[in-house]
Amino acid sequence: MLMRQERIAALLLVGVAVVVIAAYLVLDSVGKQPFARTFTNASADGELVTVEGMVSQATLTRSGGHLVLSLDGVTVFVPAQAAEGLTVHKGDRISVYGTVQTYQGKKEIVVSSGRDIRIVPAE
Repeated sequence: MLMRQERIAALLLVGVAVVVIAAYLVLDSVGKQPFARTFTNASADGELVTVEGMVSQATLTRSGGHLVLSLDGVTVFVPAQAAEGLTVHKGDRISVYGTVQTYQGKKEIVVSSGRDIRIVPAE
């Protein structure tokens, strides 16, 4: 049989686990939108940002099968695993969430999942 302190410790541990799981589920359902800022050229590396625009160019890299999108002058890098099953064409209006990264001296947005790219319906 567990002693009183052990029962209390076990209950506290279960309580903390329930709170962590509930927080994960709530944050997962909310998504990244409330935490992302609008992308600007002043956005810092590592910052979670969002950008919406028209796809002016969509190309696959020569090696690795990564997807590189250009949205109104903003470069969006989609790694191959995030690009699987993703269909984006020139002229699509999309909304993107990702992390700012500097590549060859130019700011770009790196997407971590295909769910971070959403096609915006025409109005």
